[in-house]
Amino acid sequence: MPEIELSAGTIDYVDTGGDGPVLVLAHGLCFDESVWTEVTRALRADFRVLVPVLPIGGHRRPVRPDADLSAHGVAALLAEFMDRLDLRDVTLVQNDAGTAQLLVGVRDERLARLVLTSCEALDNYPPGVQGRLLHRASRVPGGLFLLVQSFRFPALARMRTSLGGMARRPLPKDLIARWYRPLLTNRHIRRDLGRFLRSTRKDCYLRAAGNLPSFTRPALVAWGAEDRMMPPATGRRLAGLLPNSRYVEIADARTLVPLDNPAALTDEIRRFVAEHPLPGEDGG
Repeated sequence: MPEIELSAGTIDYVDTGGDGPVLVLAHGLCFDESVWTEVTRALRADFRVLVPVLPIGGHRRPVRPDADLSAHGVAALLAEFMDRLDLRDVTLVQNDAGTAQLLVGVRDERLARLVLTSCEALDNYPPGVQGRLLHRASRVPGGLFLLVQSFRFPALARMRTSLGGMARRPLPKDLIARWYRPLLTNRHIRRDLGRFLRSTRKDCYLRAAGNLPSFTRPALVAWGAEDRMMPPATGRRLAGLLPNSRYVEIADARTLVPLDNPAALTDEIRRFVAEHPLPGEDGG
């Protein structure tokens, strides 16, 4: 994978290259680029697809000890990533974490379109049992280390109160091992995740929602129809705040929409981009 040096440190990223419209796919907490593998594979023929590995628990490279790893700090790194690669007219697609929302009205000058799939939003933060457990464990000395030990055992990781509640079907063992190996083997990765979790402010996304009505560019809110951690009602409320948005529910999907139903999500992204072409994208 290519790598890039940002102010917080070095991160890995996927870049399919090409001259097509630019898609940046952003993952959630304790995941990496593999969440988007099927979507990337389906779109790479017609789009330039980039997937940065953000330093929120599934990353393989620790960042600097003084890096700002608050939700706003991670959003700033996402903006810096787009700046450093001079990405323009980006369609930013977010899953699970609410990071993309924090750019609206702050660092959204490179965005042409916004796609939000099941993610943290409004008053659902930290989200669900899973989010609250991680947040509480991070505030107890040694708590985060003890909690992540459960991910050594796929049966425990697949429980409804863990990863099992985020996906419609049992998650493959190799993916669970891939996502949690950095946390299990590298104390500096645990340090990074702990700093992110301890910086959590419950009103983070409620405050960010105040900027959403100013985003008049096209937006798609594509929510997992069976999501329990990020309820569809939250997605509908979110879409209602974006003045140029369309709301759709993705069948047979919970929070991890790109894993549960990548074909349906890919179809929606293609349709969305085609409905809102930029100059030069429609042959005009």
